[in-house]
Amino acid sequence: MKKTIKTTTLSAQVAISKVVETGLNHVQVLPDNPCVGQVEPFRGLGYGQLLSTGMFEFTRHRIPRSQAKTELRLPHSTLSRCKDCTLRFTFIVHEEQIAEDPDCFTRWLETEAQQACHFLKGGEA
Repeated sequence: MKKTIKTTTLSAQVAISKVVETGLNHVQVLPDNPCVGQVEPFRGLGYGQLLSTGMFEFTRHRIPRSQAKTELRLPHSTLSRCKDCTLRFTFIVHEEQIAEDPDCFTRWLETEAQQACHFLKGGEA
């Protein structure tokens, strides 16, 4: 998808603030001569819109980060410890691999689950 860049020149004041409760940055552009419809609403790393008062407002959205710490990496799986003290075992096999060898899924899952359990008991993978 090709991005379209539109440029509008405004004579305005800029106000930047941070909302303490959410931790989001808030930017307001206060044009000297407001004109509704000058700027279309858009989304990027946040949401920008021109309000009915003529103020342009942009609210930046935080990008969620993973709350898990990887403990063990194996060829088809990962064992992670989450922030809420839970363990997550993620197992990934591509459909092409299963088409080539239908028994690979159960064989690899059993092998890597055993390795993860051994790692959790204090051994090495």
